[in-house]
Amino acid sequence: MRQIVKWRWPIVIVLLLATVGLFLAAPNLSKQAEDAGAIQLASDNDSQRAAEILKAAGASEETISLVIPLKEAVTKEDRTEIGQIVKDLEQLDEPVTGVLNPFESKETEGQLISEDKKTVLVPITVDGSQEEITALAEDIRSDLLPDDRTIYLTGESLINADVNTSSQEGLKRTELITVGLIFGLLLIVFRSIVTPFVPLFAVGVTYLMSQSFVAFFVDWFGFPVSNFTQIFLVAILFGIGTDYCILLLSRYKEELTAGHDVETAIVNTYKTAGRTLLISGLAVLVGFSAIGFADFPIFKSSVAVAVGIAVLLLVLFTLVPFFMATLKEKLFWPSKNAASHKDSRLWARYGGLSIRRPLLAMAIVAIVTIPTLFTYDDDLSFNTVDEIGEKYETVKGLNAISDGFGAGESLPVNVILKDDQNIVTEETVPYAEQLSRELVKLDGVKAVRSISRPTGDVIEDLYVDQQLKQVADGLTDAKDGLGEVGQGLQTVEDNLQAISGQIPAGDQAAAGAAQLQQAATGLGQINQQLTLVGQGLQSAENIPQTVGTLTALSGQLTQIQTGIAQAATGIETQGAQAGQLGSGLTQLADGVGSANEGLGQIEDGLTEAADFLKEMGESETIRGTGMFIPKDTLSGKDFEPVIERYTIDDQTGLKFEVILNDDPYSPEAIETVAAIKETTASTLKDTPLEQAEVAYGGISSINSDLNDTSKADFTRTVIIMIVSLFIILAIMFRSLIMPLFMIGSLLLTYYTSVSIAELIFVNGLGYDGISWAVPFFGFVMLVALGIDYSIFLLDRFREETINGLDTKEAMYLSMKKMGSVIITAAIILAGTFGAMMPSGVLSLVQIATIVITGLLLYGLIVLPLLIPAITVSFGPGVWWPFRQKQNKK
Repeated sequence: MRQIVKWRWPIVIVLLLATVGLFLAAPNLSKQAEDAGAIQLASDNDSQRAAEILKAAGASEETISLVIPLKEAVTKEDRTEIGQIVKDLEQLDEPVTGVLNPFESKETEGQLISEDKKTVLVPITVDGSQEEITALAEDIRSDLLPDDRTIYLTGESLINADVNTSSQEGLKRTELITVGLIFGLLLIVFRSIVTPFVPLFAVGVTYLMSQSFVAFFVDWFGFPVSNFTQIFLVAILFGIGTDYCILLLSRYKEELTAGHDVETAIVNTYKTAGRTLLISGLAVLVGFSAIGFADFPIFKSSVAVAVGIAVLLLVLFTLVPFFMATLKEKLFWPSKNAASHKDSRLWARYGGLSIRRPLLAMAIVAIVTIPTLFTYDDDLSFNTVDEIGEKYETVKGLNAISDGFGAGESLPVNVILKDDQNIVTEETVPYAEQLSRELVKLDGVKAVRSISRPTGDVIEDLYVDQQLKQVADGLTDAKDGLGEVGQGLQTVEDNLQAISGQIPAGDQAAAGAAQLQQAATGLGQINQQLTLVGQGLQSAENIPQTVGTLTALSGQLTQIQTGIAQAATGIETQGAQAGQLGSGLTQLADGVGSANEGLGQIEDGLTEAADFLKEMGESETIRGTGMFIPKDTLSGKDFEPVIERYTIDDQTGLKFEVILNDDPYSPEAIETVAAIKETTASTLKDTPLEQAEVAYGGISSINSDLNDTSKADFTRTVIIMIVSLFIILAIMFRSLIMPLFMIGSLLLTYYTSVSIAELIFVNGLGYDGISWAVPFFGFVMLVALGIDYSIFLLDRFREETINGLDTKEAMYLSMKKMGSVIITAAIILAGTFGAMMPSGVLSLVQIATIVITGLLLYGLIVLPLLIPAITVSFGPGVWWPFRQKQNKK
């Protein structure tokens, strides 16, 4: 330390030049966090696999929506104005790929106009980055939307953009409030105009260097980054950096008060408080470094704090000694006595209780903390919308959709099936419908839109029972048709009998009469057969036989028609009367021809029905699905828009849109996603779609993955962090007992604090739960930072025992000396997290609540009562399995 004091000017100049150079050269950390996104999941998660499948298939478009709330049911004027907006939107270039007109058809009106006709949706399909989509939304607002009508723009990318905007605005507010708050608190603590500038300057240099290093690491090594990164750097570095400065400056003032010269005071300060600071810094460094073992990038992004702590230690051991050596006693001007070095009367009273009556002290801590633990339900919320509140247009749009169409309509769950070959065939689509049918049965599912039910409604004509009913109706029609043909032929027969009796005498006429008699007889026989055929059509099994009979009868009718025509020709030559009879016969022949044509149509219809039934009988899908799709149905023109919307990648993939009953961001939606996954797996088993890759997209699926990932990461990271802290504390304090109750006291404090936060935000304010990232970050912050205060106390306790005091005396003196420092540090650190409160970001407010509650609870109750009580209860055994060395007097 003497060398640092000696070379302080060159060291500080190099440090400042490095800070400025790094700051100017470093990438923009805020932009890096925005590019990384608000949600970062591993590629093997269902939602990410779904996104990759759609991207590879060129189907990664997403939908943003114009939401148009109306005061009354949609009018002609509304239709005209909205139609013009749609036309204007259709003229836009990339990233717009399609616009759906709500008035295009009855089907679109049913989907895009609410039941009360007071909300209209205009979906806009887009394919681009979040920046491009956000820019598009701004252009649409400014150029295409009328100023006199309320129209909201909303969508997943736009919501995420608002979250980023809210976070950056919150960061700016947090920075300003933090600096002002710390300056004010330091002014009160030290009663000096000069002193507050030292911590602020030191931490400011630390922050600028740290964020520069992190930004470079993001570019060079893919270092994790998120919206939390900068905010945590600000809160922790300013908070803990100020705490460390208070520790150093208080001890420095104490050394000066003891009569030491400036250089000796600096050396002694860093031998004692410097060692405490180093232990604390290393503990925090290890704690945040342990987060690097997390899998979740957003959690890992707080590893940046470890970089900041490393830089902070460098600055505190170089820049702060510079101010001490340069300003000397003027460092505390104009105050001659700083409150920070005085003994703490409050902690002296605490010490009297916890040291003399340790069981009572422990009981008090238990009474304060344990009751709240029984109220903790670990309720989590994944509602991104809650993060930013209802002031944003995107949130207002979601609320309007929820009011008009139901909460789940805005952001459906996408079930994706993908194979290497065509899976959109007449043999596979029935199984897709079977999946749709099973999904819509789930409690949390409102509707399913898919290739077999594009509007969400079942296509009844694709089901066998409906098809068989249509065949039965067709047989009835054929039977009725045969009856009509028989009646026509009976009329012809009767007319032939009448005409044959009117034919004049003559050889040729007699021959014609014989032909007519023969034709009449043939018609009678055919009629008898038609009656039998009609009776046989009562069973579909007789269709092939019926078709054969009708073919034979058709041939006979052709012969009869020819015979009548020939007879008519012969009779027409016998004179005027016979000519009239011949003309009548010609009409009868035409009637037989018409009957024959009708018979041919019936035959064609029956042939088609027979082929249909044969094809149905050979289908393997009917037994399993109750559904049958005739050949060429899917390639028909009517199915083109359905194929385009619900298939991907040249029909090697299928897409299902599952509309939920609940808010897509709600915990209930996450439970429904789990049910969807389970149902899909069981339904596809032993079907032609079993081998297809299955993935699940949509915000509810993302939140389901977040739930699984965050819980697994929380457990693993907490274990790693606790073990790491235990090891470093055991090494530093040469004890296996002290780390146990140090960490245990912080665990008790954390769970009490998170229980209190849950009572406030869930039971009190009505949120679904604590934001999903809050328990992790709250734990990391509180444990990593709270451990400092127990280190402050117990390292001073270690120092006093080395100086020869017994356990009780050493603890009592340590509490008097360190009480004010710890309380001041806890208040300042709580204040820096309190600066998050006006950020407007719910998760930051909740993290701040947990940390502030925890720090104050720890600094004012748990630490001064529980830690001393446990320490004195162990006595000298607190150093087990080692022995504490003592200085020789």
